[in-house]
Amino acid sequence: MSYDVRGELLGFPDTHTVTITEIDSLFSRLQDTQNDNITFTIVNPYALREYSFEIPVDIKILLNITEKSSLSVYNILILQKPIENSYINFLAPIVINNDNKKLAQVVLEPRKYPDFGMTETIHSFKEQS
Repeated sequence: MSYDVRGELLGFPDTHTVTITEIDSLFSRLQDTQNDNITFTIVNPYALREYSFEIPVDIKILLNITEKSSLSVYNILILQKPIENSYINFLAPIVINNDNKKLAQVVLEPRKYPDFGMTETIHSFKEQS
């Protein structure tokens, strides 16, 4: 499915449209539609932990989010070998308004969300189970 990027994906200012393909209940692939070299593995954070944050007003406006909007949230994964050593950035979630197919990346304030890290491994969540 294709999504319109609002704002900017961090470090990728020329990415304006992406597709997201689900791999399984945890992993998906985010691909720039104009550049096949820009691909991210993203994760469903809710499959790993309790994860909630306040969506900033500017992002709500960019994505036309209302109380009735159907939203999805993903986090970018930095792949390592083995996969359990891969890092998840919980401080820069990707928020999607499924109703209008718009997405934006949110940058959370670390002091406001001290339980979220930029480099948490998948392995650390398997240990908690």
